[in-house]
Amino acid sequence: MKNNIKKIFLIILLTFSLITTNAVALKVAKSSDINEEIIGPNPEKKKITQLSEGEDLDPLVDLEVTVTIKEIRAFDKMDLFNDPDFYVKLIINEEEFTSDIWRNQKYVKEEWKKTVNVPDDVEFVNITIQLWDSDLISDRLCDIASNNNDNTNRRDITVYYSLKTGHWTGDDSISTPHSWEPDYSGYGRGNGCDDNSIYQKDRDCEIWFDISQNDKDGDGIPYWAEMNIFNKTGQCNPEVDDSKRDPDEDGVPVGWEYKWGHYFDWHYNHRWLYHPFEWDDHKNLDPDADSINNFEEYLTSNWRSDPFRDDVFVELDQMQGTDEISASLLPEGSKDLMQDAFNRQNIVLHIDDGSWGDGSGSDMLPFDNTGDNTTRKELRDIYNNYFLHGDENNWRRGVFHYGLVVYNSTFSGFAFRENAFQISRKYHEEKLNTPFIGDRDVVYASGYMHELGHSLGLMWLLGHDTPGGYSPLHLLWWKCRAYKSVMNYGYMFGFIWDLVDFSDGSRGKNDFDDWSNIDYSYFEE
Repeated sequence: MKNNIKKIFLIILLTFSLITTNAVALKVAKSSDINEEIIGPNPEKKKITQLSEGEDLDPLVDLEVTVTIKEIRAFDKMDLFNDPDFYVKLIINEEEFTSDIWRNQKYVKEEWKKTVNVPDDVEFVNITIQLWDSDLISDRLCDIASNNNDNTNRRDITVYYSLKTGHWTGDDSISTPHSWEPDYSGYGRGNGCDDNSIYQKDRDCEIWFDISQNDKDGDGIPYWAEMNIFNKTGQCNPEVDDSKRDPDEDGVPVGWEYKWGHYFDWHYNHRWLYHPFEWDDHKNLDPDADSINNFEEYLTSNWRSDPFRDDVFVELDQMQGTDEISASLLPEGSKDLMQDAFNRQNIVLHIDDGSWGDGSGSDMLPFDNTGDNTTRKELRDIYNNYFLHGDENNWRRGVFHYGLVVYNSTFSGFAFRENAFQISRKYHEEKLNTPFIGDRDVVYASGYMHELGHSLGLMWLLGHDTPGGYSPLHLLWWKCRAYKSVMNYGYMFGFIWDLVDFSDGSRGKNDFDDWSNIDYSYFEE
């Protein structure tokens, strides 16, 4: 009997070992699998013959790869008394490069890039990105990695960049509905909160980056792809910039469809969800369901929109003043606090404050001298003249929420349309004189984010728009303590909590999950 039990145990162990081995073999693709190519969005299309070892991937140029670090954002407090001293370390094909140190900066918006020469006959370039905080005693690695079940202590990003197509996969990738592994933070963005440490102090950070290669026409489509995928029917020329062409007449040019239409399958084959030369109904496609369709994602592509990750766009218009006291401006720190809250959740908040330079965005409104009080009618006029610019069909109406900062209005803040709201500088400045109130950045951020929440469909919640929500002397104030959100009047303007966030509903009775109940389509109604 004992021998039979031993035999059964050995058979089970052997079977488990074979299954595990096969699973690993599937996950780790062979070089022959990696170099297989498939054109078009349909798997039945014929495969392209893979390149033989030693064949030049681009005979027109000596291939170089450039890694660009675009922005860094610290979500957590890194040092006890100062902001972090960030620097980036790149490992490209086992060669290490280190940036200068950005001293005492929580938000780094200065670009840094490194260009290296790479072999012209090997498709994939291995790239690791690490973010460090320089310290007097010992430098510390910051967390920009997603969840990794194989190594839960991972804090860096490793990707494999294809010289054939100009796309990469690995810890960061394009996450289409057909991708075998989702990337919630989006393409070219790492988020340390992706390992479920949003509310833990785990040195969580955000990093934006791009990887590119040189090609003669500079259109972002590598020579190999132009010759082996598109040029067979004369569609692309490796010596002519094709990025702005729209041969399939679907309203979106080749460059956008080529970048966002590509994905890697389980075996690292190259596939296209959107083919640059096959018509797609982009005005009715919204794969991430953020109420910004693919055509609108293209229109906002210069501002880091991602068709497979939630984006929220806000146009911020502010009011001129007769002096420093009356000038109605949203503090820079307030914008960062709001972006921290959204970006942790992989809902990227984009605030057009006029610095984008496209000419169609934010405006400085003339000071309202009609009794220093901007009426509801005046707000509607501002909306039509400064947001829509007199055009009811202005494309920004379907993309942007509209948030004003005026000197004074009938209330401290309120939504006057589904997609439009205002806050009053005069009221928020007066709030700063109240005991236990937060600093200026927190006061303005909580007020502005509260009204933005209304245009995201967060309405009529327990603890806000309810009498007594402000006062600890009222029973409702104590009843709603679990609902830690700027939508709750009891947590607005900081007080002792300095809270600029929505709630996730995890605190039990009388809490509410704001983040999961955002209605991205509400502002378009």
